[in-house]
Amino acid sequence: MVILPFNLIVNNIMKKYIFITVLSFLTLFLNLDSLADEPIKALENQRANRILFVGNSYLYYNDSLHNHVRRMAAERFPENAKLSVYKSATIGGSKLSHHNLHYLMGTENIGVKRNFELVILQGGSSEPLSEDSRQAFYHQVEEKAGIIRAKGSEIALYMTHAYVEPHKASDSNMINLIKRTYLKAGDDNNILVIPVGLAFARAYERYPDLRLHKVFDGSHPSLLGTYLAACVVFASIFNSSSVGLTYDYFDTISDDNKIVLQDIADKTVADFYGRQD
Repeated sequence: MVILPFNLIVNNIMKKYIFITVLSFLTLFLNLDSLADEPIKALENQRANRILFVGNSYLYYNDSLHNHVRRMAAERFPENAKLSVYKSATIGGSKLSHHNLHYLMGTENIGVKRNFELVILQGGSSEPLSEDSRQAFYHQVEEKAGIIRAKGSEIALYMTHAYVEPHKASDSNMINLIKRTYLKAGDDNNILVIPVGLAFARAYERYPDLRLHKVFDGSHPSLLGTYLAACVVFASIFNSSSVGLTYDYFDTISDDNKIVLQDIADKTVADFYGRQD
């Protein structure tokens, strides 16, 4: 039997200890890093009262999306109804680059006394469709996120829906391009993504006869499309299912359609964020 000198035994023990310590540190560091890269699944403030929507005609069609979300929030959270300030800044056919966020975030410029708690950004419908436009979109999201965060506001990205016929650019793969584009922009900038486009796709898969687009262009949302989008936005930013809301745009949306659209929104949001009931 070989007996090692005491100092060699100590040195071997110390080397093993240092190796294990360094390995443990690296493991912890890598785990923390991976946690930091996890997609955002909920806002820090899930009861925002001052909300700005920024986008184009996808938002302002059908009495404007922000009005529908505001009415849903007032029903579910009546204690906050008098505190709510919802604004919508939209430019027809616009991309993110067309919006002056410096001006909008100076809330006194648009009649709001205090900073917004949440800003929802909606990009142009064609921005995910080419590499050049995607890169421009990523740049704009990063730039505008910096402007918004400088004012202490949270951010969410409104994932647009895909075109359908008779739009000349309708393509069954479009929703996949949209999804990848918005997820990358959200992940790169630590921003919540609102899966409106995925809800449209789920709705058409389950209920092909639903009319979520304007029949004349296959691009803009119909009233039912706007209602579905509002349910998805509501559930995403407030972490509260839209199921059970009585709001039906003043008896304009049938009970059957309301129940179907709320259910689609609920399932889409739950699946997208991995939320449990």
